[in-house]
Amino acid sequence: MINERMQNEINDQINAEFWSAYLYLSMSAWFTQKNLPGFANWMYVQYQEEMTHGMKMFRYIHERGGEVKLKPIAKVDTAWKSGADAFTATLNHERKVTSLINGLMDTAHELRDYATINFLNWYIDEQVEEEANAEDLLNKLKMIEKDPAALYALDKELSTRTFVDETVAPAE
Repeated sequence: MINERMQNEINDQINAEFWSAYLYLSMSAWFTQKNLPGFANWMYVQYQEEMTHGMKMFRYIHERGGEVKLKPIAKVDTAWKSGADAFTATLNHERKVTSLINGLMDTAHELRDYATINFLNWYIDEQVEEEANAEDLLNKLKMIEKDPAALYALDKELSTRTFVDETVAPAE
């Protein structure tokens, strides 16, 4: 059985993951309106990833005999000054999520909840990747945002990104 404090904190994180999904869906809509379908696609894949991250936690609480308590999703931004501004917000948000996951890990260590420590290690690794990807795209955008041809090429590249649910083990 999962510790009640750990359960409550993971429930809070489920809300944060779904809020993240909603944010990225909003960014996808904004990029679509700016005629940047590749950027919109990249954000839509982010939306899908965040939904699976939240659902992985949802299932984990149930696997540990706990109770999932869903909370309302707070309002997200719907407009940004530029693509670089949207990716600055993305990087800042991913850094915040990293701190939230680290906080969960701190609680798991404090409670000596080794199952949750093991579970959260996946999220720790995932956040390294999330921050690196957001920072890489932000840096590229800062270099090329005023160059329409380069922006078009990057948009075309981002249109090839596809969703892969990394939260489930591959079939054997």
